[in-house]
Amino acid sequence: MSNQLWKGWVIYMVITANLSEEKATMQVCPSCDATHFCDCSSMNLSTIPSGLTTDVTGLNLSYNSIKYVRETDLLVGVNLRVLLLQFNQIWTIDKESFIFLGKLEHLDLSNNKLTHLSPIWFRHLFSLQHLNIQGNLYTTLGENPLFLNLKNLRYLHLGNNNSFSAIRKQDFDGITVLEQLEIDGQRLRQYESGSLITVNINHIIININDVQVLSVMVEDFIHSVICLELRHIAFNTANESSLLEPMSHSVMEKFVLKNVLFTDASIDKMLNILVHAEQLLELELDNSILQGTGHWHEPIKIKRKSPMEVVTIQRLTIEKFYLFSDLSSLKNLVGNITKITVVNTKVFLVPCNISKHFSSLLYLDLSENLLADPNLEHSSCDGAWPLLQTFNLSQNTLSDLQMTARSLSHLKHLTHLD
Repeated sequence: MSNQLWKGWVIYMVITANLSEEKATMQVCPSCDATHFCDCSSMNLSTIPSGLTTDVTGLNLSYNSIKYVRETDLLVGVNLRVLLLQFNQIWTIDKESFIFLGKLEHLDLSNNKLTHLSPIWFRHLFSLQHLNIQGNLYTTLGENPLFLNLKNLRYLHLGNNNSFSAIRKQDFDGITVLEQLEIDGQRLRQYESGSLITVNINHIIININDVQVLSVMVEDFIHSVICLELRHIAFNTANESSLLEPMSHSVMEKFVLKNVLFTDASIDKMLNILVHAEQLLELELDNSILQGTGHWHEPIKIKRKSPMEVVTIQRLTIEKFYLFSDLSSLKNLVGNITKITVVNTKVFLVPCNISKHFSSLLYLDLSENLLADPNLEHSSCDGAWPLLQTFNLSQNTLSDLQMTARSLSHLKHLTHLD
């Protein structure tokens, strides 16, 4: 075979291979909709597809096997608004990989293998609003401020449950306002006081198990956070709850507790703190455990009527629920409450004396509990829930419709009954 023929054959094979690769890419990631959002998730990809075009506005590469983001992978991503890379195996990102993504608004790098974070990755992401770097393998957020150039950032999720151990003052330099901040810190043991004091945060989610560290954090944001959400933490003693004393002077309007453990002693102290939080309007408790029977020894000190209006309790486990107290100590706290949801918590009785104190209650959901006909009759005694409009009793153990109707007949404002 002559040299010219040989060269021609080599060129033909290269072109064919490139065409085959492009065709394979199109076959691997064919799913782009009318808005140019391409869904390439769960396709066992090991690299970012090379057949992308400049008109792509969204790219979902989650749940693949990508290990390396090269600086040439996203050269055509000039119009990308959304880039989803969560649940891959990424351990390396070239410094200039995101240099052309000036329009990017949402970046998800969560649940990968990143051990170090570089501020260089983010320095050109001037439009970024959502950033998720949770679930990687880093221990800190790095030596230099990571978010310094992200002036439009509003939603930030960071940390991990295995190795993230420290937050320092410089970590949030450049950020002044956040709609939501989520910190995953089950191994967090060091928090430098003042790290969050300059950031105005609407909703902060803290997954942490060190009450001492949490108390230092609370000191920083009591004058800015509107909604505080705590996850996976145990308050075993009154002394542990007392570390949250600054919350009684906070601007917080909503307090959420998920997967939290309490004892009688710790919840008693916490209620004494919350009753003095002058702006607290809503309390939510989800999938948590109370080790006790509600017989609290320290009387709740009330200087004024609690402003709380909404209480939601779902899937609260009380092992000895059948020994639980009548909660008469709380009767002076419930006068302003307009909406209560207590679902899947083994409620079998609401004492008549408590029911009568819900003088503002409009909405009551007691579904998925253990209310039986005689107990409902006692709970809904004459004078109970005088303004109630909506009542959900579904999935209890009620069996006598006539008895239920008689029990609720005094509720003159009731318009919705399930």
